[in-house]
Amino acid sequence: MLRKFLGENSISKCNFLTITILFVSIFGWYYMTLPMFNNMLTGLDNTQSLIIWATFYLSIIATALLGTFLSNRFDRVKFISIWSIISAIASLLPMLITLGNFSQVWMVSFLLGATFGVGVPSCLAYFAESTVVENRGRVGGITFLIANFSTIFLAIMVNNVDFVIITIVFAALRIMGLVILWLKPENQEVSKKKSEVTFVSIFKDRTFRLYFLAWSMFPLVDSFERVLVDNHLNSTLLENMGMVETLVAAVSILVAGLLCDWIGRKKIILSGFVALGIAYALIGFFPDIEPVWYLYFIVDGFAWGVFLLIFLVILWGDIAQINKSEKFYTLGSIPYFLSSIIPPLLTHISISEIDVHTAFSVAAFFLFVAIMPLVFAPETLPEKKMELRRLRSFAEEAQKAKEIYERKMKK
Repeated sequence: MLRKFLGENSISKCNFLTITILFVSIFGWYYMTLPMFNNMLTGLDNTQSLIIWATFYLSIIATALLGTFLSNRFDRVKFISIWSIISAIASLLPMLITLGNFSQVWMVSFLLGATFGVGVPSCLAYFAESTVVENRGRVGGITFLIANFSTIFLAIMVNNVDFVIITIVFAALRIMGLVILWLKPENQEVSKKKSEVTFVSIFKDRTFRLYFLAWSMFPLVDSFERVLVDNHLNSTLLENMGMVETLVAAVSILVAGLLCDWIGRKKIILSGFVALGIAYALIGFFPDIEPVWYLYFIVDGFAWGVFLLIFLVILWGDIAQINKSEKFYTLGSIPYFLSSIIPPLLTHISISEIDVHTAFSVAAFFLFVAIMPLVFAPETLPEKKMELRRLRSFAEEAQKAKEIYERKMKK
């Protein structure tokens, strides 16, 4: 059933399960950093909190760059296994610190970010090399969706739970990476045959540059606007629409994954930017009309679901093609991690004086500007693959119509 849904050249059940659990381990752990850090930052002022968050995200970026070099020196399965053990041990450190002690919290935030970032490129490269371009969207959509739903479940489960228990769950997520040893997925000899690339050569790739420029604009702009939203709207509306936005994002992950393999990545990305640009423009014109905010949250959830799936999971594996993809994924994830520093950074600025009308109007302009690189960017799903799938689908429908007609004629 699963192989039929995933289509031609579908991956083995073992590899599919491995990818799913690895994604739960990676993204589930990462999304749980918010409640974890909220506990760790108890008693610290805004400046200290900003330093902690900046240390965490910058250490992820720095060690991810380092991890692309280390992964070439070790067998991938062994590397991911060792990384899972080390990062699980590091994830237990928060229970040993004294809350409110800046030096201890800073050191733990550095270690958590460093042990997390170093292995993420290898896991994403494992996903890319376990899939083919024809079904990468569907496999990525399903596994990423499972990871996100698991995170929501965990967040509810650990809500208002003792800090020690949260820490144990935090560490348990990381040790799940050892599934790659237990399941013994198919050995990826293909990774040894792929060409090594440099960061400079990646930036010289026109396709990478165009998509990277467009992607860089979204998380930076949206993170800034989200801080304005949190200060402009009442807490009840934020809480209710936050749940709606999360649900929309989850649905859009699955839908985008399916459509990515059917009509291509570029059209889905363009639709996300256009929809979000229109929503921003409407907020700019009508910031005091509540239904317009409903539309904004729905569209924003759709955009985050689509963009996280495509720009964190799918696209860079497509662009890498015959090259090793660790460095592509590392560079492609930098805008996302950098944008996460913006909310704590803006706590030092009196954003209540910023006009929402002006801010969203300017943001809409920047998002429409971000569309320009996408106009010139090539589609990463080969046109022949899309045409072949359409012809196959047409032939299947024609065969079904013929069978129905023959049954009616017999009657």
